[in-house]
Amino acid sequence: MMTRSPQGRTNRLTRPSIAVAAAVAVTAGVVAAAPDAKTAEPTPKLSLIAASTSVTLDSWKEDPGVYLDLGTYLTSENGAFELKVTRKSYKAPVVATQVFRNGKKTTTKALPAGLVKDFSGLPDFAQIKLTDAAGKTVLSQTEAFCPNNASGRVRPDAPAKSKYPQSCPVNPFTLGSVWGVENGWASNTYAGYYSKPVQLAAGTYTAKINVTKKYRDLFGIANQTRTVKVTVRERSWEEPPPVPADSRSAASAHEGHGGHEGHGKAAAPSAASGHGAHAAHGAPARAEAPATRTTGAAPTFNVGHGPYPPAPPALPWALKKESLQRQSFSAAKVGDRAGQTDGSRQASGVKPNAKRPTGKATVPDVPKPDLRSLPAYGITVSDGYEEVPGKDYLAFSANVWNAGPAKLVVDGFRSPGKELMDAYQYFYDADGKQVGYTPTGTMEWDPRPGHEHWHFTDFASYRLLKADQKESVRSGKEAFCLANTDAVDYTVKNANWHPDNTDLSTACGQENSISVREVLDVGSGDTYTQDLPGQSFDITNLPNGTYYIQVLANPENRLKETNHNNNSALRKVVLGGKKGARTVKVPAHHLVDAN
Repeated sequence: MMTRSPQGRTNRLTRPSIAVAAAVAVTAGVVAAAPDAKTAEPTPKLSLIAASTSVTLDSWKEDPGVYLDLGTYLTSENGAFELKVTRKSYKAPVVATQVFRNGKKTTTKALPAGLVKDFSGLPDFAQIKLTDAAGKTVLSQTEAFCPNNASGRVRPDAPAKSKYPQSCPVNPFTLGSVWGVENGWASNTYAGYYSKPVQLAAGTYTAKINVTKKYRDLFGIANQTRTVKVTVRERSWEEPPPVPADSRSAASAHEGHGGHEGHGKAAAPSAASGHGAHAAHGAPARAEAPATRTTGAAPTFNVGHGPYPPAPPALPWALKKESLQRQSFSAAKVGDRAGQTDGSRQASGVKPNAKRPTGKATVPDVPKPDLRSLPAYGITVSDGYEEVPGKDYLAFSANVWNAGPAKLVVDGFRSPGKELMDAYQYFYDADGKQVGYTPTGTMEWDPRPGHEHWHFTDFASYRLLKADQKESVRSGKEAFCLANTDAVDYTVKNANWHPDNTDLSTACGQENSISVREVLDVGSGDTYTQDLPGQSFDITNLPNGTYYIQVLANPENRLKETNHNNNSALRKVVLGGKKGARTVKVPAHHLVDAN
């Protein structure tokens, strides 16, 4: 249930194709600017700084390549650097607007059309040039910049917390995002998840980094090249990391976070293992590289159901994709521990009311959630694994999100000895006071290995429709644990840029739980990857041709929401091939050309 798929297109999915991404950490501290740097000017002053004059990067023998986290940051003074990135629909291009805030006054400036093509950041923002010890240029490339990358304060009187989200979305059907570098803060320019490793031999290099001219001109950034000495050292995953003699054994030190076998969520955190990782489908988890201390990063929102690893806010960026020979499935190495923060810290769990509601159930006239479905994506053909050999299945990822203006809050309460929890939806006034509730079905415990959490029933359903849009196959998956895995549109009214329960361990409860609370916050969505028999569509005996994957939110209308007419989304697919070798073609959905 929790597999993560790549953004590239694939046609067949087999169990050996799934692996866990390694975590590689490189540290850079944030330098301080003069406390008197801020002024009352509303236009932010942006600068490129280097946190250190030298960095050491690792190249791993088993997975050669170096990730160029060079410790450069974009600082913002005289105000926050803020961009609003939206698209009106999937038929319209992505557009970006710079937002200027001066007290209660807000002004905007449209950025050039076509500058931003998706929601992953500003493309070709940083220019990087590497020369070897002999002065020969060995690399020259540009990298994108997500302003929401991990960041830190550059002066002591800067705001204690950044108001901006902690990563840039990777979901292909994202509708709106907000990017920003807080006033008096600096954000890492390393592209992280979006960059590819570079091939560098062990040795010393000189890196020169600058902001490309189009962004210098657009945002008034000084033409200042930063120079960083780079030492590349070759490492092996088979070698134990150096640990003190009186510390834990090298083997245990190198185990990193415990992998979680099967299809399920990460294991609950423990002092020994940190937060569990999604070792998809039982693949052995690669041990983590030793990491030096970092300044820390706040939680990300899309550590959860899949299919993508978290988008980068990391300082350092410690999650990467691992390309396999056959397919490219990867799972994020999740967790923080002493001396390491990789940007995937899990938010604390939300607590249900102490007791089930009493009194008359009422649905007051207050703001309610608006559940909407995104078109299916991550669409592949899979076999039945060893569970159902000889079958063909259409696997996909589906997301239901909350357009607001109120969050969806559902509590489950268990009567002693009962297998099901009774579920209640709560309603709140403008001040956040609970003013009503209504029964809304049940929650059930899923005991299967790799699941083992409470599901809210009838949250969404999936159907494969024929060309005439009549039902052909229905997925058996209709019960879910809700988590804010994806930032779908952070520009809607009351969007929460820092949602809780961003992963399953914070919301789904334990087998002996007496109550749980599951929340879908405004602006966020929950992605599930339907790749297992019973979840994906059995297409073994379906004729070739055109079909539609329907994602339907709130199928029984048990949840109260502002609009029940926008709960369905369709995605066209074309099935081909023959039994045992079925194929799927996924046409672009208007301007979104992602399978």
